[in-house]
Amino acid sequence: MKQANLIPLIALTATGLLAGCAAHRDTAGRAVTATLADTVLTPDSADRIDVDLTFHIPAQSLARRARLIITPQLVSGDTVREEYMPLVVDADIYGKKTRRKEVLEGYQDPYAGTRRAHPDRKADIDLPYHHTAVMPQGIETARLRAIVSEDGCGQCTGIDTLLLASVANPVTLVDEEAVKESFDLAWIEPEFVVRPKVRQGSGTARLQFVINKYDIRPELGNNRAELEHMVADLEPVLRDSLATLTSLSIYGMASADGPYPFNDALAQRRAREAKRWLTARLGLDNDQQDLIETGSRPEGWWPVYEAMCRDGHPDSLAVRRILETYTEGNDDRQEYHIRRLACWPDIRAKYLQKDRMVEYVYTYTLRSFTDDAEMLRLYETRPDAFNEDELLRVAYLVRDDEEKMMDVYRTLQHYFPQNEVAANNLAVLHLRRGETDKAREALALPGQYSPEMLNALAASYVWKGDHERAIELLATVDTPQARYNLGLLKAFSRRLPEAYELLRPYRDLNAVIAALSVDRNREADDIMKDLTDNSPKAYYVRALIAARLNRPGEVCAHLKPALADPALKARAHDDPDFDPYRDSPQFKEMMKTE
Repeated sequence: MKQANLIPLIALTATGLLAGCAAHRDTAGRAVTATLADTVLTPDSADRIDVDLTFHIPAQSLARRARLIITPQLVSGDTVREEYMPLVVDADIYGKKTRRKEVLEGYQDPYAGTRRAHPDRKADIDLPYHHTAVMPQGIETARLRAIVSEDGCGQCTGIDTLLLASVANPVTLVDEEAVKESFDLAWIEPEFVVRPKVRQGSGTARLQFVINKYDIRPELGNNRAELEHMVADLEPVLRDSLATLTSLSIYGMASADGPYPFNDALAQRRAREAKRWLTARLGLDNDQQDLIETGSRPEGWWPVYEAMCRDGHPDSLAVRRILETYTEGNDDRQEYHIRRLACWPDIRAKYLQKDRMVEYVYTYTLRSFTDDAEMLRLYETRPDAFNEDELLRVAYLVRDDEEKMMDVYRTLQHYFPQNEVAANNLAVLHLRRGETDKAREALALPGQYSPEMLNALAASYVWKGDHERAIELLATVDTPQARYNLGLLKAFSRRLPEAYELLRPYRDLNAVIAALSVDRNREADDIMKDLTDNSPKAYYVRALIAARLNRPGEVCAHLKPALADPALKARAHDDPDFDPYRDSPQFKEMMKTE
């Protein structure tokens, strides 16, 4: 392919290229024809068009001393954009003279690589022609034509201009902005369900006791601070008007050494002592005291082994063997064998802890909110008292205030990081603002993505211009929104048959454009009749359908409101679908430039 100079068609006419032959031969009935006349071609995803046709040269149409040159061109507006490899046919005498000049005069024929001899000028000849052309960047509509000229006296003279095909590309109406505007972001609106709000807490207090005693003495060691830590955990629940304590379990522990029954009883007493102290300190009433259960948990010898390991004691492995060998029953058998180790004095002196843990586990419920006004009021001060469903309800209640809704979804992500509704809807809100990075941050949850989240993630790639990555993601999602969005991206990528199949069920304007792009004009018309879209683009599409289905009375009627959009007016100027109407006064009046 060679790039032609951008020659205006007016200039071609003025120089006589479109004029008759210099010899004024009568060519009536002997004109060169082509099989692709008035055919509409559509570029593929790489902006390529396949020109596949046959030129027919009638008998007696070429003089014996002449050369016929057929030069295909791509024309956009009034400008030749590309000129392609010509077909050259030499009559017998012309061919002999050319070869003689090459031998005797060293003449270099510019068509030496493409010329062919006319086998019999008294017979018709068909010349197949195939070329894959690439549409120049920025050109959406064009025409393929062929300039037929004859060289008989050393100067080419125009005989005819053949319209081979029109290049129309309705799918370019689905441009990048159209993809973003039409992209179906899957908003999730869950149903509000009132669910019990059960919370749990736990902690430990490391308390020191006199050996074999269970009474709690705040003055020993760090006992006072440890006890107040228990109070700090439990008091907010007891004082919270929205919370109700439902259980409190306290477990005491005793040293691993000594008989197990004695240690178990001692641990039980220490737990009951912790209950008594808490009851007095917190001022618990009888009902609250009845919720408290006490028990014991054997400390065993594993903490001793772990302490020896931290200290790097060489006999820690011997202790581990004993613990892993004697696992049945209580820990008295383990103690029996540990006491017989050579390191027992070290264990007794260094690793039997002086403080004993008191563990506590508590549960409570928070009051559910079923009144919308109460939800909105309490959200301002107590978002921590809401469960997931209630926070989602608050997000719905503030739906008319986008900033507030985003704040609620961020709160949801803070308290419930795995909530997919918050992740998806917050991402959608950011995408609507064009905040792609924030949308991806909202979607950054561990584990599997929901179909809606994958759809939103694909949208974030569309907003960044990475359509191929978006297509990869959407191809894994089987939801109506994802299939529609995949169709949009296939259309934008010029994968027209795939786009048509994906968009066809949705019967909207983009489905109509996809149908036109694969020459399903009747189906496009059928869908368009059901649409009430009155946008300039919709009227432009209606005008295209009318032109293709030969309804001239509708073409200008639909095109007039479409031309309110300057971009569509510029497009109509070159759109080959409107070629039959360009000479009408109504069309000319509409296309006037103010």
